[in-house]
Amino acid sequence: MASKDLKALTREEVTKHDKPDDLWIIVDSKVYNITRFKDLHPGGASVFAEEDIAGQDATEAFYGLHRHEVLLRPQYARLQIGFIEGEGSVIYSRETGKLSDVPYAEPTWLSAGYYSPYFKESHRRLQTAMRNFVDEVITPDALLHEEDGKRPSAHVIKAMAELNIHAMRIGPGKHLKGLTLMGGAVSPEEFDYFHELVCIQEISRCGQRGYGDGLQSGAVIGLPPIMNFGSPELKSKIVPEVLSGKKFICLAISEAFSGSDVSGLQTRATKSSDGKYWTINGTKKWITNGTFADYFTVGCKTDTGFTVILVERSEGVETKPIKTSYSSSAGTAYVTFDNVKVPIENTLGPEGGGIFVILSNFNHERWVMCASSARGQRLIVEECLKWINQRKAFGKPLSSLAVIRSKIAAMISRTESVQNWLENLTLQMCNMTYKEQAQKLAGPIGLLKMYATRCAQETATDAVQIFGGRGITKSGMGQYIEHYHRTIPFDAVLGGAEDVLGDLGVRQAIRQMPKNARL
Repeated sequence: MASKDLKALTREEVTKHDKPDDLWIIVDSKVYNITRFKDLHPGGASVFAEEDIAGQDATEAFYGLHRHEVLLRPQYARLQIGFIEGEGSVIYSRETGKLSDVPYAEPTWLSAGYYSPYFKESHRRLQTAMRNFVDEVITPDALLHEEDGKRPSAHVIKAMAELNIHAMRIGPGKHLKGLTLMGGAVSPEEFDYFHELVCIQEISRCGQRGYGDGLQSGAVIGLPPIMNFGSPELKSKIVPEVLSGKKFICLAISEAFSGSDVSGLQTRATKSSDGKYWTINGTKKWITNGTFADYFTVGCKTDTGFTVILVERSEGVETKPIKTSYSSSAGTAYVTFDNVKVPIENTLGPEGGGIFVILSNFNHERWVMCASSARGQRLIVEECLKWINQRKAFGKPLSSLAVIRSKIAAMISRTESVQNWLENLTLQMCNMTYKEQAQKLAGPIGLLKMYATRCAQETATDAVQIFGGRGITKSGMGQYIEHYHRTIPFDAVLGGAEDVLGDLGVRQAIRQMPKNARL
């Protein structure tokens, strides 16, 4: 109903409409006629029979049961017939493109009155542009396809390509030269890892884990080996295709036989007698974007050791979807290579030197996951703070209970510590060459990922306790909590299991111990 048709009413007028055949309620100073709707209400019509609901202000009762977005849906918005004269709506939820004013809902550098030595004006311009794009283009598509399991829509991939978001998600580098980034929000020359961090964390705000992985995450981890170790001919062909969104790529390392133990992989590449091509046989498992990938960056055993090879989807390459606890929109696949012939020119890096290719690539992959994890935890903190402020139990708000405040305190502390460690390592990346990052940051990034994902799992558990039954329900008030709790183990496994990465960090530290250090 258009605003010009809405009537200015008094609360006294509304109280007269409290019968089953003539039923009005007030929610946030808006008056709704629910006479016909009451029998369609998912919770039954009896809800409206309560004395403090029929003909009364039901704002508190409504927000104890529903998210604000319910009122914005066309089928419910049209039930509004008027508003309370002299009053205005005061309740709002997430606003498109806007920063949240809920404490700790934004990282410190985006919080009013706070400062950061890492972020400058170009980061703020990029953040503003990214938030608008994510809220308007990505999030609606994410909510749709996280549920139906279909891959991200072509129009989203195309829109991201037009703004060069795919290119920015690979990080700073020569591939950005000459590009207009996010409509000119930042120049290629000034683009750094903090700009990439902005892109990662803004996209993560959509809160849909499977869809997020389906949104070209295969390129984020599968394309850098080509950019850093591929031949000029290979780069000139593959990189533009992927960054334009016309072709898709994935990283194919993990197998049923070996996950974090890269040296234990069994997929084998055999060189032809004339040295012109590889023949690849083997399988890969849990490969993100694999179901719709055109290219596969594959780790193989060769006679000289471990070698990374780019494989194009062709005869002998077969992919099957794997059902996991998050959405099939991620394109998680089981990949089979059956006598697949690949030109020798598709070798990435030196033959037998694949360990360095993959381990150096792991740093960026794991850093990306840490960035996403930090933002995901913040989303849950925001949801919980809103909930404990509006939910009443034992006759008072949840926020009045010390045990609840204790859980929130721990959640905030974990989130802020992850973000601050992340920003510190990002600064190191900005000041190190790719080779230096590979040599010095594998341990610290591994430790951060272990810490971030353990923090995230604790936060997920605490959030479910705070939301109760709603925290294990896929729709309604706790939908983001349920989704987060169900999908958070992915971060703890993908890119290397927690214990493996923690051990990596400690082993690297031990190797750097001075021989004469004593207590």
